[in-house]
Amino acid sequence: MEKLTAAVIFGGQSSEHEVSCMSAANIIEQIDESLYNLVLIGITKEGHWLKADSLQDVRQGSWRESQTEAIISPDATKRCVVLTDSQGQATQVPVDVIFPVLHGRNGEDGTIQGLLELARIPYVGCGVLSSAVSMDKLYTKIIVDRLGITQAGYEPVTAEELEDIEEVTARIEKRFPYPVFIKPSNAGSSRGVSRADCRKELEKGLYLAASEDRKLLVEEMICGHEVECAVFGGGEEEVIASGVGEILAAAQFYDYDAKYHNAQSRTVTDPKLPGRASEEIPRLAKEIFKAVDGYGLARVDFFVKDDGTVVFNEINTMPGFTAISMYPMLWEVRGLGKRELVKKLMSHAGKRF
Repeated sequence: MEKLTAAVIFGGQSSEHEVSCMSAANIIEQIDESLYNLVLIGITKEGHWLKADSLQDVRQGSWRESQTEAIISPDATKRCVVLTDSQGQATQVPVDVIFPVLHGRNGEDGTIQGLLELARIPYVGCGVLSSAVSMDKLYTKIIVDRLGITQAGYEPVTAEELEDIEEVTARIEKRFPYPVFIKPSNAGSSRGVSRADCRKELEKGLYLAASEDRKLLVEEMICGHEVECAVFGGGEEEVIASGVGEILAAAQFYDYDAKYHNAQSRTVTDPKLPGRASEEIPRLAKEIFKAVDGYGLARVDFFVKDDGTVVFNEINTMPGFTAISMYPMLWEVRGLGKRELVKKLMSHAGKRF
């Protein structure tokens, strides 16, 4: 069988740049090179697209010193990566499939997906619409409200409204008791998220979230288990869901540092949950994935209260593939190893056009 050419894109202009590089390294390691020739493309924080020569380059970060540019051509008749060396010599490399391992803004929000749609190159993961609405917490909540699925109460706030901070804080205090959580609507991996137990902390949290996005959400606090469910499929492929994994955060809540920098944060697969939550969560995860027109993969996050009530939290359309990431872990404990998972995702990508 003739080998295909696959491009893996990582890094990006996002606060999750480093996590993307870690995820990409783990994915590249699992790609069967008897089936695929690889083109590795790193995007610097400044937005420079560069060719990485090896997995080691990705792990060590030396790809950022590359002298070869690597840019996806939007020309649908070419379906290629354009490599340009330091002397300005350009080479077109036809590409059969792309794995955009980009988390957060400019990667998980429909932007890179739009480019790949223009280029008509099959790619792993959700499309433009599903990526955009899933990345934006406010619009996800509007969709989930229509489904009738329980979620935390929320109050939208815009950065412009913070010019009258007294009015905003009074409005929030009228709606919710403390503590509350403040989140940017459109940012990834808990960046800019904080907890407020008083007005002073609420004001600080609002300004912090506004540094990440102009749309903000203030949510009521939900006490309970923080859990996640992996989803795969879409299009002509049946949507399936894994079991449930639980987050045991070392911090007050599972923020960016607790995820990636605190070794005491742990994840547990097949946790004991109250009521029928373990059966209900995979069903709800699939329902939400279909409602946002998901394709390929997503991780859907919930809370489970002590009485067994399941509360939707958020959906991530390009979940992490780091050594501690729940998405591959949830499939692995059910017999689908990382190598086979990556193979299935790439094969499924080829069915989208």
